[in-house]
Amino acid sequence: MSRFITLARAILIAGIMSTALTCRAGDRPYFITYDQTMEEPGNLEIEGMGLTASPQAGNSFLSGVTEFEYGAKGWWTTEFYLDGQTTANESTIFTGFRWENRFRLLMREHIVNPVFYIEYEDTSGADKSLLEVVGFDSQYDGLVPNKVASRDWQRELETKLILSSNVNGWNIAENFIAEKNLAGEPWEFGYAAAVSRPLSLIASPDECTFCRENFQAGVEFYGGLGTANKFTVHGTSQYIAPVLSWQIGNTLVKLSPTFGLTDPSYRAMLRFGVQYEISGFRRKLEKLLH
Repeated sequence: MSRFITLARAILIAGIMSTALTCRAGDRPYFITYDQTMEEPGNLEIEGMGLTASPQAGNSFLSGVTEFEYGAKGWWTTEFYLDGQTTANESTIFTGFRWENRFRLLMREHIVNPVFYIEYEDTSGADKSLLEVVGFDSQYDGLVPNKVASRDWQRELETKLILSSNVNGWNIAENFIAEKNLAGEPWEFGYAAAVSRPLSLIASPDECTFCRENFQAGVEFYGGLGTANKFTVHGTSQYIAPVLSWQIGNTLVKLSPTFGLTDPSYRAMLRFGVQYEISGFRRKLEKLLH
């Protein structure tokens, strides 16, 4: 229990720290699905995300991901992730890193806005962040003890085609995922789709914490689609996840209770996160170095 509390505190501290920054963070409430939004050039966004769940007949766990997102260009956003997890009655371990890049293919807004995503992952079999669900990923993977799963390091290449539209205040996003273990295993496929909207499209004349425009609500759907050898939804994990975000001053808080729809899925999961953005990070860094 002390490990759970320690990791949860670390994520909450990241949220508290964000209130000291002078810029205002903002993003969709999604945890899995990407839309066409890119990080502003020169800005740095830092986010802490947590996930807690328990496989059937297994130990409950709490995973944590720290994300650094940087706007390299208006058409290019790059991110670096550090992953870790703690499992009850087992251990707390570091489970690897990820390097992600997103490229916007059309700079102007269109009815459908495509983005290409590519990520390199170097993670152990004990990673439980579940930032994507592909192939035949299942809750049974979480039954392998940390001391065994942490010996199996996987280097993988993940790609996504992101399609996203904004219509009358609504955002609609679809992702098709293809992931390849560089050790030679077949391609694994998955998907994510989401829709969301601010509770109000009209800003209040006065600043307030509980104004409707500070909240965004929506729902995500995601799951596996089998492999190149067996493209199917049969025997895969499938999830539905309401999502909610709340802008509190300079801090964005996100929450998503998640429910499994098939036997291989975790019955229930809870995702939560806080994020903040350092506006003009590149300019400030250059000024500091000079």
